[in-house]
Amino acid sequence: MQFLRRIGLLLLWPAAPLVAFAAANKNDPYLVPLRGAGNLALVAASLLLVAVLLRRGRWRSIAGKLLVMLWCLPPVLMAVAHLSFELRKHDVLSASVTEARQLGPHFMVGYSSFSEVARLAEQGLIGGVYVTRHNIRGRTIDVLRAEIAALQDKRRAAGLPPLIVAADQEGGIVGHLAPPLTKVPALATLAGLPPDEQQSKAAEFGRIHGRELAGLGVNLNLAPVLDLKPPQRRNRLDFHTLIGQRAIATDPAVVSTIASAYVQGLEESGVGATLKHFPGIGRVRTDTHHFSASLNTPVRELETTDWLPFRENLSHSHSALMVGHITLTAVDPDRAASHSKRVVGGIIRDKWGYQGLVMTDDLVMGAIYQHDVCKAVVEAINAGVDLLLVAYDGAQFYRIFGCALDGARQGKLDAAMLHASAMRLGKPASTAQARAASHAISPADQPFAN
Repeated sequence: MQFLRRIGLLLLWPAAPLVAFAAANKNDPYLVPLRGAGNLALVAASLLLVAVLLRRGRWRSIAGKLLVMLWCLPPVLMAVAHLSFELRKHDVLSASVTEARQLGPHFMVGYSSFSEVARLAEQGLIGGVYVTRHNIRGRTIDVLRAEIAALQDKRRAAGLPPLIVAADQEGGIVGHLAPPLTKVPALATLAGLPPDEQQSKAAEFGRIHGRELAGLGVNLNLAPVLDLKPPQRRNRLDFHTLIGQRAIATDPAVVSTIASAYVQGLEESGVGATLKHFPGIGRVRTDTHHFSASLNTPVRELETTDWLPFRENLSHSHSALMVGHITLTAVDPDRAASHSKRVVGGIIRDKWGYQGLVMTDDLVMGAIYQHDVCKAVVEAINAGVDLLLVAYDGAQFYRIFGCALDGARQGKLDAAMLHASAMRLGKPASTAQARAASHAISPADQPFAN
């Protein structure tokens, strides 16, 4: 027994700095599981250990005093981290009406708290919301439908345009609202069919997604995936991208055929599509959810392969375009494509002439968030990106919006780019998702598949 006590005491030394680190970084996206009850448990455990150490007389020795002080750190550091978060949040919520109306339309946020996101929506601090699995966990689909309708009612009462409401229903392994929505197979399952069947089945999948999402109040689907299927196996550290299972095919012509039919079916229901993840992550083995990644393929090769489905679909639909967090080294080796003016402005806007909606992949991904996220936010806006997505951890919105707010106050944002982006976001009939917004705030009149 005495031996076990000594082992336990020894373990307290390395555990103290680890717990202190977790407390100081309580708002980090990687520590989302510790939020709420986890944080309270960590503080309670630290205080309990301090009380036990004091009761056993550890304060009498120098080493004991040091150990007690180490275990006093977690509650203090957590309090400081919480205060820092609240101050940042207060600064964002105190933004002027002019600042909110100028910057808010460019942000789409995932959320857990309805009251919190409702406040952001009413103040014009966001232009869209992203709904996913945790928004329906333990709830009925009717509750989420009513929640989305309530958000749109609040926007209308505040004299603001309808929110863009997005979901991520690709089919296959990515269908964050299925169930209760219909679980549709991955578009990749259609690749081996004859072209006519590919088109008819893909259009049917699009109509299923579109009908159900529109009935829920969602007007933008973050699908389809246009990345080419990688010929080789992915890195074993790829836990989340899993593009080999999500991509449609290795042949760009097959990808174009299936994707265009799917988009058509989706748009028929009044829901916009999002083509992703330009400039293509099929060739990249690194998981951008956690690490930086580079695409080293020459542009000339990409234009005749990976980019063909993107150009084809952008020219025949009202789709939005999602830009991924990979560095296109041949064009801009210094920053990810999602905030590169050479990529967004030079290729997408100027060379391709695309003037539709461009959005980033989730900014709460390691490829961006672990670096200078404020620089990325400012550069993305100045590059001509219209929507900045904060999906996985909605609490990071306050930090990321704060970056844009500081950039605006310091004169770092390009006024011409902001104006051009506002015009694109404000076009009432130029995109499927904008047309769908008016449908989304009407009572749903379509049945739901369960």
